[in-house]
Amino acid sequence: MTSTLTPQPVDRAEPARTGTVPRRRTRVLALPEARWAAAATVFFLLALPLQLTGAPAWTWGPLYALSYVTGGWEPGWEGLKALKERTLDVDLLMVVAALGAAAIGQVMDGALLIVIFATSGALEALATARTADSVRGLLDLAPATATRLTPDGGEQTVAVEELAVGDTVLVRPGERVGADGRVLDGASDVDQATITGEPLPVAKEPGDEVFAGTLNGTGALRVRVERDASDSVIARIVRMVEEASETKAPTQLFIEKVEQRYSLGMVAATLAVFLVPLAFGAQLTDSLLRAMTFMIVASPCAVVLATMPPLLSAIANAGRHGVLVKSAVVMERLGQIDAVALDKTGTLTEGSPRVTDVRPLPGSGLDEGELLTLAAAAERPSEHPLARAVVDAARERGLGLPDAEDFTSAPGVGVTAVVQGRTVAVGAPARLLDGTGSTVAAVAGELEESGRTAVLVLVDGAPAGLLGIADRLRPDAAATVAALTTLTGTAPALLTGDNPRAAAHLAAEAGIDDVRAGLLPQDKLTAVQEMERAGRKVLVVGDGVNDAPALAAAHTGIAMGRAGSDLALETADAVIVRDELAAVPTTVALSRRARRLVVQNLVIAGVFITGLVVWDLAGNLPLPLGVAGHEGSTVLVGLNGLRLLRETAWQRAAAEGSD
Repeated sequence: MTSTLTPQPVDRAEPARTGTVPRRRTRVLALPEARWAAAATVFFLLALPLQLTGAPAWTWGPLYALSYVTGGWEPGWEGLKALKERTLDVDLLMVVAALGAAAIGQVMDGALLIVIFATSGALEALATARTADSVRGLLDLAPATATRLTPDGGEQTVAVEELAVGDTVLVRPGERVGADGRVLDGASDVDQATITGEPLPVAKEPGDEVFAGTLNGTGALRVRVERDASDSVIARIVRMVEEASETKAPTQLFIEKVEQRYSLGMVAATLAVFLVPLAFGAQLTDSLLRAMTFMIVASPCAVVLATMPPLLSAIANAGRHGVLVKSAVVMERLGQIDAVALDKTGTLTEGSPRVTDVRPLPGSGLDEGELLTLAAAAERPSEHPLARAVVDAARERGLGLPDAEDFTSAPGVGVTAVVQGRTVAVGAPARLLDGTGSTVAAVAGELEESGRTAVLVLVDGAPAGLLGIADRLRPDAAATVAALTTLTGTAPALLTGDNPRAAAHLAAEAGIDDVRAGLLPQDKLTAVQEMERAGRKVLVVGDGVNDAPALAAAHTGIAMGRAGSDLALETADAVIVRDELAAVPTTVALSRRARRLVVQNLVIAGVFITGLVVWDLAGNLPLPLGVAGHEGSTVLVGLNGLRLLRETAWQRAAAEGSD
């Protein structure tokens, strides 16, 4: 039951959006697979208590029959289509096994098998539909309309699809940029985290490039369009996610890797068990009973349960600890990874800027607290992320902030205000001073060399001090990098859209040597594809729209849940809901424990099936004993797999990841 992400047309002929963007989301029961699985489950749950309480067969028999039909027709039909193409798959085998069980009186066993398969198919269809929803919804990041400037100086509100290369558009404060282009006039700070993952807005001035869907700050910009809407970075991200989802080979669980041989062998053997005795004069009833007994004891029920309980138990245990693993396939794949690529902002870091350094300059007469108080008071009216970081730092230190008067903000430069009778300016050193003194330049250079953003504070026109602002490394980042290195045998790589200097500094703190900075989404995708082509099974951990193509193309993708974009959360195979980075290596270790249990269970199931089959073929295996042996092996492997539900399983996985 595999499915792929199918692009659907998006209606962009709608008025300009206001407020938040509505989220596209497929309803569960809108999927036919979910409706059929729900019906099969309901009929099964109605029939089971009637059978167990000794009710007449006419009360529960039709309900089981409806469960067979509603849950089994779709996999049966798909199996028949595969058979037409000379392929025999597990879907058809399960339906045949279920019908075989019903033929010799094991109606409940067959119905349970049907319900399990129908539910699995519905969950896969839902995951695929939700991913498609997020991909299509990504286009909503770009505005539906833009303000085009005419040659005579007038303005026209047009759909972004009508913009042509060479047009000039006006982007007002607070608006989203309507097209990829280059700034002709104006200055502002643009939040382009959705494209590059940079944690801070980027100052834009004439000659700088801007991207569709990014959010303009407090200044107005005139932008010359350089790409059609269909070729914008946002549109290309959509296409890359769709292509990666479609070309990513459907994953098979361990048992499905031998599906063809097992299926063909079982069918051939069942026919032989039925026909050979007949050829030598056996009774039809005896031959049919022996063949049905063979089909039951050789059916893959125990093998299927050998695979699923460990993986499902691992999923449940991970869920209790804040990790949403979307399927058993994903849990299996996590244990196969041998290389890791990490995003920076929001993944290795907390994703929000913080003041890390307060440096009063000699001769200013200010200490750290006084400098921070003046800067925070001047910045308090501003909505800029750096301003919020300065104000938060002052409040964390318990500093009282006096009122600011005559506040002004110059996009791309900084703010100015009068605080307690003193004129305070806060902004970029290169913008506030035409020629910074050697002391200011030295301190600013030191801060920037260590990966900080330097912010200069002027008091009455004279440099008073500098603030260093940076996105802080998560407390568990270094330990997580070390644990992933231990598990995979290779240190993770850092893939980020941030500037090389900041990326290198943070990577050094986290213990990462392989740093690839300044990457756009397609660059991250290319890096992951190169690693995959080199034979690596890559785990990508990220949180933003710009990470989505790499998440989709990787062997396995994990999204950080707290600040993760909808697209990243839907595209990823697993989500760290509690935003604890240390959960990544623990989940990988738990997956490897689950895979070991799968192998154990397959050995147990194989021993039981082989023993019962030999008994049936070489002797005369009574049907009740065959059913008991078959069900006993199923229960045994199921209970063995449930061991991963225990709390100690997560603790041992955490210890394994940190060894």
